[in-house]
Amino acid sequence: MYVLMSEPTATRQPCRVRQLGCARYAQVLGLQKRLVAQKRHTRAATPHGTHSRYTEAAESVPPHDLILVEHLEVITCGRRTRREELRVGASELRARGIELYEVERGGGATYHGPGQLVAYPILDLSRLRRADLGWYLRGLEQVVIGLLERYGIRGRQRQGLTGVWIGERKIASIGIAVKRWVTFHGLAINVSTRLERFDLIVPCGLKGVEMTSMERELKTGIDMAEVRESFVELFCDKFKLSARWLDFPWEIE
Repeated sequence: MYVLMSEPTATRQPCRVRQLGCARYAQVLGLQKRLVAQKRHTRAATPHGTHSRYTEAAESVPPHDLILVEHLEVITCGRRTRREELRVGASELRARGIELYEVERGGGATYHGPGQLVAYPILDLSRLRRADLGWYLRGLEQVVIGLLERYGIRGRQRQGLTGVWIGERKIASIGIAVKRWVTFHGLAINVSTRLERFDLIVPCGLKGVEMTSMERELKTGIDMAEVRESFVELFCDKFKLSARWLDFPWEIE
């Protein structure tokens, strides 16, 4: 899917960065949906013909947000999830303190928990250089690869698959949704995640896949705050954005 858009303005477009700490999945999903609705409403109020650039009409609402979070333990099932991807039932998951949600993103089942950096970009692609979902997905993968490179880890893309890999081991998963060129859902990078939790599912519907983490690859502890900051820097460089960290990340201006 591809739509050519006009050139962006000379300056970077603002992006509000919302660092939520550790939070339940439902709370963060609700925040994503409110931000998507806000951006669609703002675009509808922008004068016709100026939708591809940041204008005075939308000055009070930056066109992009980036949510960063570590989830309390949860398994989410995307639109393509098959029943057999869940290796245990919902009641057993609850007994282990793991929530279960069916969501509208692409992809199959995945696990989120502490020690995993989850990023949800709420971007209005119509305000960027082009609205192209393939370009956006590959861009997210390149951001993760650049992040891993800073730690001396060689990540790679794999043809026909989404996410980032270390050899044949998967270290980052991506599953997005889009409403009229506004993105939500996003990606998860295993920093110091409990990898045994992935044994409860068939990760991303890929039988036999081995999951890994930065901590496992480096055999040493990783500073999550440092990873977050590096990710935001690389993300903003890739998509030509200017980060504005919010003091009150749950609030919608």
